[in-house]
Amino acid sequence: MTFSPTIILRHRRENLKKCSLRGLESRDDMRFYTYPSDILPSLNGYVMLDFEAPLLTVDDQNLGIFLIDATWKYAEVMARQVKEPVLRRSLPINYRTAYPRRQDDCSDPKRGLASVEALYIAYTILGRDVSDLLDSYHWKDQFLNQF
Repeated sequence: MTFSPTIILRHRRENLKKCSLRGLESRDDMRFYTYPSDILPSLNGYVMLDFEAPLLTVDDQNLGIFLIDATWKYAEVMARQVKEPVLRRSLPINYRTAYPRRQDDCSDPKRGLASVEALYIAYTILGRDVSDLLDSYHWKDQFLNQF
């Protein structure tokens, strides 16, 4: 099955040294855009990951994934700037991040996944290949221990 490329909107101030998606920029199945300078392609047929949405399921496998990559503060602003209506889906709440966070990074630091962790779970649910998705992720082993 052929999937639409994953669209990632990364904030221009995202610290690339700490970015969990670092190393994935050259993948054929991902397209990275910089906020606020780049213009996004159409998000028709895409789903955006969101805490407060219905669960992502295998029924969504024909949809592309749109992911916002930024700190919590910036991500909220960026999500409001997406003008085109886009379907929103959440991930199961039982997964926990391995990414070390300070308490003030988000309201529930264990629930908030690193971008690559969220992508890994979404790809798994949708039946996509995850074999090398976490190869550059420093906390890969700790994250995978929960599966």
